[in-house]
Amino acid sequence: MWTGVLCALLAGAMWGMVFIVPELLPAFTPVELAVGRYTAYGAIAFGLMLPRLRPLLRRLERSDYGALVRHALSGNIVYYVLLALGVKLAGVAPTSLIIGMLPIAITLMGRKDHGAVALRSLALPLLVVGAGIACINVDMFRQAQAGHTELTRTALGLLCAAGALACWSWYAIDNARYLKRNPHFSSAEWSALYGLSSGLIALVIGLACLGVWHADITGAAGAASGRNWTVFWITNALLALGASVIGNHLWNIASRQVPVTLSGQLILFETLFALLYGFIYAHRFPRPLEIAAIALLTAGVMWSVRVHALDEAVAPA
Repeated sequence: MWTGVLCALLAGAMWGMVFIVPELLPAFTPVELAVGRYTAYGAIAFGLMLPRLRPLLRRLERSDYGALVRHALSGNIVYYVLLALGVKLAGVAPTSLIIGMLPIAITLMGRKDHGAVALRSLALPLLVVGAGIACINVDMFRQAQAGHTELTRTALGLLCAAGALACWSWYAIDNARYLKRNPHFSSAEWSALYGLSSGLIALVIGLACLGVWHADITGAAGAASGRNWTVFWITNALLALGASVIGNHLWNIASRQVPVTLSGQLILFETLFALLYGFIYAHRFPRPLEIAAIALLTAGVMWSVRVHALDEAVAPA
């Protein structure tokens, strides 16, 4: 189990980067960011799996195609469009903390899965996580009322973050269950197929939108407005390699080695790293309520890990 926990922590460190990219590329729309990231992801996955592409594709069953399409949409493209909108409208910290409610959503959705710990054993850790999420929301609305942000804009950003939360909660549960039911692909193989399907869908969306983007892809007006396509593709290629290729592979390993209820808690590592990166990018220290939120979320995760470790130790062989 502890190998799975370590892989989840490293995946969270990679995934936390996705919250910063919309801030680094403010001149690009969320759809452009999603298409750029997942087209790069698909290209990298294609290159990695090219030597064994034909035998790998021959092993695909009809159900695998359906799983890859729905996971590419819910766990990647739609999720990232909503996340990027949330960051642009509400900021890194509020968006990451709303998405930080994933542990509660996934724990409740996976409570009947094999190996899941009884909810009564997780009640206190989840209460601690909920208190942390409450702290960040109180802080956010205080800032909005103080005039630092526009309340309507923030609320719309939170709505987008909530949509991203719904997409990824469903994806995490469906992906974990599918991997455990279908062991005919390794974690690396499934991650590569997942990347390829995401890239193909992103490419179709990009081609459909090409007429809209064509006017400023190379024009001086685009460069003057900050739409530097060289920086765009370099940033998205690095994000695809770190967050998508490496991060997803690590998460697939974790998904096979820990119960669904614990995987829900470990997703909080993404939130904590996103907050850390956001504070570094903004060149500021967290405010008191933000510090409280981080401390409570960390305590909730570690408590949940401890509960699962004890349950595993006493479980019959």
